[in-house]
Amino acid sequence: MAANGTVESLVTNGKVTVKYNANIEPDDCRDVTKDACRHHCREAHCVNKATDTGFSAGEPEPLGLCGYVLVLLAYIMAIATFPISLCFCIKVVQEYERAVIFRLGQLVPGGAKGPGLIFMLPCVETHRNVDMRTVTFDVPPQEILSKDSVTVAVDAVVYYRVQNATISVTNVENAQRSTRLLAATTLRNVLGTKTLGEILTERENISHQMQTALDEATDAWGVKVERVEVKDVRLPVQLQRAMAAEAEATREARAKVIAAEGEKNASRALKEASEVISESPAALQLRYLQTLNAISAEKNSTIIFPLPVDLLRGILPFGSNGNHHMNAGQNPGSHADTPPGV
Repeated sequence: MAANGTVESLVTNGKVTVKYNANIEPDDCRDVTKDACRHHCREAHCVNKATDTGFSAGEPEPLGLCGYVLVLLAYIMAIATFPISLCFCIKVVQEYERAVIFRLGQLVPGGAKGPGLIFMLPCVETHRNVDMRTVTFDVPPQEILSKDSVTVAVDAVVYYRVQNATISVTNVENAQRSTRLLAATTLRNVLGTKTLGEILTERENISHQMQTALDEATDAWGVKVERVEVKDVRLPVQLQRAMAAEAEATREARAKVIAAEGEKNASRALKEASEVISESPAALQLRYLQTLNAISAEKNSTIIFPLPVDLLRGILPFGSNGNHHMNAGQNPGSHADTPPGV
C-alpha cells in the first residue's frame, strides 16, 4: 500500500528524528520509516522509535537468502575444521580497545564488542579495533589576524578520546584526522574574534571556547574532546620591540613617580624634625653626639669635625671677653663700648 503522507528525517548531532503525517497507514509508516532511518543510523545505541509502529532504527537490514546461506556455510566450515578454526574465529580485544564487527558489510547488532575474547565467523565477518584511550596531538602554528589587525602565530594542544567506537567507524572515515583538521580551523575562528590583548590575557577562556566548539562538532563522530590548551603565542619581532619599549617606558615613569614621592615624604619628615629640634637646644646637642658616635664606629684613624661655639667658650682661654680685652689693648684711647671712629 502506498503512503498517503510524507516522512521527514532530521539529523542533529548524530541523532535521527523521524516525523510523519497522521494519514499514513501503519504498514506504510513502518516501511517508509525504516527507509528513512536506515540511511542515517545503524548503531545499537541510536534507537529512535516511530510512534504507533514499535520500529527501532537500530534494526539491521535482512541479509537475504544468499546472506543466510553464506552464514550457514561459515558455521559449517568452522565446526568441520574444529579446532583449527579457533585460530581464525577467536580474536582478542585489549582492555583499552573495542571491536566493531561487520557481517557481510552490515554492522552486527549489539554495538562494539570487548574487551576479552570475541567469536567471528571466517570469511563472512570482519572487525575493526578502535582505541578508546585519550589521544593527544599538537595543532600546528596558525597565522591568525586578530580583531585589532595584528598577525600572530598561535599553536595549541588537544586531548580527546573515542567515546563511541561504532559511530567513530561508521560515521567518519578517519576520526583522528578529521579532529585534527577541525581543531586547526576552530583555533583560527575563535582567535579571529579576539584582540591581541585578549589573546595574551584570556587563554583559559579561549581554551574553554575551543573545547566547547570542538566537542559539539565531534559528537556526531563519537569523539569526546576533553581538553584544549593554547601553548604559545608568537608575535612579530617589531611588535615585540614596540611592546618592550612601551613596558620599559611605563616602568621608568613609575620609578620616577615613586622616587618623587619618596623625596616628598623625606622632605616633610626633615621639616618636622627641624621644627622639633629648634624647640629644644638639648636635642640638637644629642643629635650631634649621636653623629660622633656613628663616625667613630667606622674605625677611622683620623676624624675631623667642628665643635659647637658654645663648647669652645668654656674650653679656650679667649672667647668673647678675651677678644674684647685684646681689642681694648690695641686701641687704648678708645672706649670698649664705643665703636671705632666715634
